[in-house]
Amino acid sequence: MNLREYLQQNHNQLTWNERIKITFLIIDALYWIHKENSIHRDLHSGNILYSQFNDNWQISDLGFCGPADKPSTSIYGNLPYIAPEVINGKGYTFRSDIYSIAMLMWEISFGQPPFMNYEHDYILAIDIIDGIRPKIVSEIPLEYKSLMEQCWDANPLKRPDTNTLYKKIKEIKSYYQNNPNELPQLITKIDKKTSNILSSKLFTSKIHKFENLPEPKNATEEEQKALYISRSYDFSLSDNTSNLSKSGKINFKENDSKESSRLFKKLKVENVDVQNDHDREIMQQRSDISVNDEVQDNPNLHSEEKDKTPDDGFQINFQLI
Repeated sequence: MNLREYLQQNHNQLTWNERIKITFLIIDALYWIHKENSIHRDLHSGNILYSQFNDNWQISDLGFCGPADKPSTSIYGNLPYIAPEVINGKGYTFRSDIYSIAMLMWEISFGQPPFMNYEHDYILAIDIIDGIRPKIVSEIPLEYKSLMEQCWDANPLKRPDTNTLYKKIKEIKSYYQNNPNELPQLITKIDKKTSNILSSKLFTSKIHKFENLPEPKNATEEEQKALYISRSYDFSLSDNTSNLSKSGKINFKENDSKESSRLFKKLKVENVDVQNDHDREIMQQRSDISVNDEVQDNPNLHSEEKDKTPDDGFQINFQLI
């Protein structure tokens, strides 16, 4: 069972201390990969495996993992977990793995893959480049949230290195083990409908190449909010195109926020072939995309150290305790 499946089955029962412990062990495992001067390059919840028999986890899919001094010549991975600078063609570094850790931290928190509603790679790539990150709800420890946001910063130099990340998550883990009453009590629940959506989606790694993208940046809170509303409209449109009424109108779920009302108050679709318009828009977006096997990258790499040595050399297995 991989982490994605594990969270789908157990999310509603997991405590925050258990979530933090899983995060800690994943970061610890990544440390040993970086200790060997290797970058994983394709870290996501589908390749972190759990064995119920011995309560053991391990990072898998090391085929794309490689030496830091031998950069990969292609962008390969699961797009929601790929760092913005990698999407932009600047290559993999240790800190692009750290960005993937941030996506895993979010997934461990909320029980579903990041950006699960996106259907088109180009739209998601643009949003990641523009600083859009998965939406955070309130039921999350502040220290954990702060560390996660540091790890997904658009500037890789502002992300913690593996050593710093390990120390911080260890401190968070120790603190909340000793102070469990300070942890949030409410966890966002996954209902059956969401579980069905998750099981029907394909979250696969593949080769990507995007051209003419802007430089990555961090989005402001206002930009994030506006984008969430915009994307909610896009997803509602997609969901409703197959259920048009005879009048040709589409009914949208209202959002209570003032900004949502402003965006939607003039929205009316009548007597148009919405599906054809949508398809033409997507075809236009796809015309800007090319996918091939080679993307030259030149990462600026460095080695990382911490005062810890493995018992038996290079270890990537880790165990819940």
